[in-house]
Amino acid sequence: MPAVDLQQDLRNAVRDLCKAFPDLYWRELDARRAYPDAFVKALTDAGYLAALIPEEYGGSGLGVAEASIILEEINRSGGNAGACHAQMYTMGTLLRHGADAQKRELLPKIATGALRLQAFGVTEPTTGSDTTQMKTMATRRGDRYVVRGQKVWTSRAEHSDLLLLVVRTTPIEQVKNRKEGLSILLVDLREAVGRGLTIRPIRTMMNHATTELFFDDLEVPVSALIGEEGQGFPYLLDGLNAERILIAAECVGDGRWFVDRATRYANERVVFNRPIGRNQGVQFPIARAHVNIEAADLMRFKAAELFDAGEPCGSQANMAKLLAADASWEAANVAVQTHGGFGFAEDYDVERKFRETRLYQVAPISTNLILAYVAEHVLGLPRSY
Repeated sequence: MPAVDLQQDLRNAVRDLCKAFPDLYWRELDARRAYPDAFVKALTDAGYLAALIPEEYGGSGLGVAEASIILEEINRSGGNAGACHAQMYTMGTLLRHGADAQKRELLPKIATGALRLQAFGVTEPTTGSDTTQMKTMATRRGDRYVVRGQKVWTSRAEHSDLLLLVVRTTPIEQVKNRKEGLSILLVDLREAVGRGLTIRPIRTMMNHATTELFFDDLEVPVSALIGEEGQGFPYLLDGLNAERILIAAECVGDGRWFVDRATRYANERVVFNRPIGRNQGVQFPIARAHVNIEAADLMRFKAAELFDAGEPCGSQANMAKLLAADASWEAANVAVQTHGGFGFAEDYDVERKFRETRLYQVAPISTNLILAYVAEHVLGLPRSY
C-alpha cells in the first residue's frame, strides 16, 4: 500500500476511534483532573501505542511519520494525546539501546498494554533544562543501584508501570565533559513506590497528570540499566528528536481543531444581521492561523522523513516543534477571540484546549532554547548559555 494511502487510512481509523470519546468525555475529565484510562485502553487495544514497536516484538513497525499522525488526529478530534504520547518516544530508548534480553522481556508486554511505559524522569527542580547538572545520583552497591534525589514535571508517573529515569552515576566533578557520567535506568514503579520512591501530584492549569518524584535510597537492580553506564546523555538525545516531531504533530492537531471551531462559529454566529465570518477582521486572523499551521506541518513531515530514513534531523525536529507550537498558540488565541465571551465558557471546549496547547511553548523544551539551538548549531553563532 502506498504511504499516502496508509496514512489516510490511519487518519480515518483514529478519527473513528476518537468519536467514542467526544468533547463531553474530555470536559468531565478536565473538571475532575482525572486520567483518561478508558481512552488510553482503547488506543492500546487498537495497537496505536505500539506503532513504533517492531513487528517482531508485537508492534506495528511503523515510522515516526505514521506515529505522529496518530497523535495529531487525537488532538484534532478534541482529545489530548499528552495523556499517552510518552510511550512512543520513551520506548525508542529501550529499543535502540536496551539489551536483547530487556527487549524480549519488555517490548511485547508494552505492545499489548500488559506493561505501561508512560513516565520519563529527567527534569529536576534546581536544574531545569540544564540536564547535565542534574543532582539525582545512582550509586552502585554490588548488583544494585541506590538512587537519591528528586525529579519534577514527571507526567503520568501515577499511571505507568515503568519509569525511564535519567541519573548521574558519576559525580559531575569527576568527569572531563559534563555530558559524561549520566545513565538511564528503567525503574519498575510497581516495586519502587513506597520502597524509596514517593510520588506527589502537582496540580497545574491543564489536566496533565504531572508529578514530582522523591528518591530516598531507592534500590534498583543493575539489570535495569539501559545500555552502558555513563553513556546516557546521547541515549537521551536519541529520543528527543522523536519527541520533538511527535509534539509538533500534536500542536498541528490542536491548531487545526482551533481553526475548525473558529471557522464554524464565525459562519454560525450572527451579529448585526450578518455572520461575523463575513468581516475581514474575523476572517483574516483565522486564515493566517491556517496558513501558519500548514507551514509548520510541512516541517513536521520533513523532520519525520529524515528521522525514519536514519538521517540527522536535530535541526528540523526542533524547528518543527517551534513552528507548530507557535502556530497552535496563535490559532488558540484566534479561536478565543472569534468566540468572544463564549471562548471562556467550558461548554465550548475552547478554553480547555487553549490551556492544553499553551504548554508547548514551555515543554518539553521551551521555544527560547530551540532558538538558542538554531543560533548555535545551525547558524554558527556563539553559545549563549
